[in-house]
Amino acid sequence: MQPVLDVPTRSAPRPPTAGTRVPALAGTAQRLALDLLAHDPARRRHSSAVAARAGEGAGTLVPALRSVVVAAAWLHDVGYAPALRVTGFHPLDGARHLRAHGWPHPVPTLVAHHSGARFVAPAHDLADALAEFPLDGPEDDERRDREDGDGTGVVPGSRLRDAADVLTWADQTTGPRGGPVTLDERLDDMLRRHGPDSPNARVHRERAAHLRAAVARVEERRRRLAATTP
Repeated sequence: MQPVLDVPTRSAPRPPTAGTRVPALAGTAQRLALDLLAHDPARRRHSSAVAARAGEGAGTLVPALRSVVVAAAWLHDVGYAPALRVTGFHPLDGARHLRAHGWPHPVPTLVAHHSGARFVAPAHDLADALAEFPLDGPEDDERRDREDGDGTGVVPGSRLRDAADVLTWADQTTGPRGGPVTLDERLDDMLRRHGPDSPNARVHRERAAHLRAAVARVEERRRRLAATTP
């Protein structure tokens, strides 16, 4: 798990290049998130805690996705930064910024889809825009074929959807100021903060079911992993 250091940065880090090693992604993401969210200390603390939590769940993923999900956890809320605001829908604004600055496809895709964003996007008339970031792509098939031999089955924790589950689990069990919460507490807090007429509230039933399923999948994978770890 990457160390969690809530420290200020003097300038935004350079985006990763094609030759950037995957483990370096999380550190670069940390520096960028702390820079972009410098205006909002509470959101910085939340992002720091979500990254730590994602590190706890990353063991359920194949090694190639572990630093990717921690990087995405650091960056999942950067769309709230005033400089990045375009549509006002933070998963999309953050994802588009990361894509435009050369981040590897899985990172902006996880940011775009974190915590059931696809359920909220239509309420903002942004469903087609969010579709710019397909959650399952060729790299998932390539990873499956490489790690499962003949490609007849899916290796547990090898799909980008599995990493999306981990990010959602981390975000939805971390409060707005970084403290641990249950999923029910997180959902109740969301409804209070956004209000009964908000887009989040209008799609709450469908989104909540998705979030509960994602959290349950990660908890089950963690239990299985613990049972098989000496």
